[in-house]
Amino acid sequence: MKDIELINKLKSVISQFDRGETPQKQDIVLLLENYKNPEIFEFAKELGRKKALENYGNNVFIRGLIEVSSFCTRNCFYCGLRCGNKEAQRYRLSFEEIMSCCESGYKAGFRTFVMQGGEDPFFDDDFVCRTVAAIKQKYPDCAVTLSLGERSYISYKRLKEAGADRYLLRHETATKEHYEKLHPKNSLFENRMECLYNLKELGYQTGAGFMVGSPWQTMENIANDIIFLKEFKPHMVGIGPFLPHSQTPFKDFPKGSAELTLFVLSIVRIMLPKVLLPATTALGTREEGGRERGILHGANVIMPNLSPVEVRKKYMLYDNKLSSGAEASEGLEILRKSLDKIGYKIPVSRGDCLEIN
Repeated sequence: MKDIELINKLKSVISQFDRGETPQKQDIVLLLENYKNPEIFEFAKELGRKKALENYGNNVFIRGLIEVSSFCTRNCFYCGLRCGNKEAQRYRLSFEEIMSCCESGYKAGFRTFVMQGGEDPFFDDDFVCRTVAAIKQKYPDCAVTLSLGERSYISYKRLKEAGADRYLLRHETATKEHYEKLHPKNSLFENRMECLYNLKELGYQTGAGFMVGSPWQTMENIANDIIFLKEFKPHMVGIGPFLPHSQTPFKDFPKGSAELTLFVLSIVRIMLPKVLLPATTALGTREEGGRERGILHGANVIMPNLSPVEVRKKYMLYDNKLSSGAEASEGLEILRKSLDKIGYKIPVSRGDCLEIN
């Protein structure tokens, strides 16, 4: 295929996403294999940014991230919090500490709080329900997002009834064989997917997502992820580059590509124009200015850290994770200025997802 024919072919694939169609998988793979083509990369970037502006304007929504626990019963091969990592620094936030985080965040202008942590039995339904209900009672104009891993249908139902609005659960990979390479045998691909569909059924604004460049990932795997997202229609999609942790089995694998991550962000925005799409901490860690670049590729969410300063370095999913500067809630003014330079603003808003069928 000649260069001009290839470029026209790839642009037609992107245009299919724009029209709400699902291209053939081999065409999506071809598109991903050619993401380094400057014309295609720029075409996707500009269309992704245009779609975000059309739907959300130049607003970037902030979420106050509260990392509630570094304990985890899981042993996922890529994660620094895995139970098999005996060097990990463990902590749990108390109810009072979580409420204190929300208080300081509310004063700073946050209207969404995200309770994120490892799968820690201490954070049982009673504790989480009590905490969610207290946050909603004290801050009725705020949204509460949970990211506490795989739980039962009954558990998700109880948390929803307590007032939780959103739930983030990355699917990690839509390819079963690949999923099994990233997780031990007691972590089931089928259970992860069932959890996501349960969350959707219960009425959560549901978030999925995956790492770009995770070990053994192929372009076909990423194509499967894109097709899954198109069919599942999540309200949020978290996508960041794989970053290794020195105390995991994947310590020697290379980092995921920031450029491919940015390209995939653009494609997801074009495909799901109303989705909430974070410029992730991992992208900012991978490349200086990565989050700002993410916004220019169609992302519209950033999650500064509200966790107590003394525990932030203990929640180490991967090496050198950002937890200060513009990444932290104290650096909100730095973040405002960096976004202002590229023409974006931070509203005081829950930043809910526009309607998704």
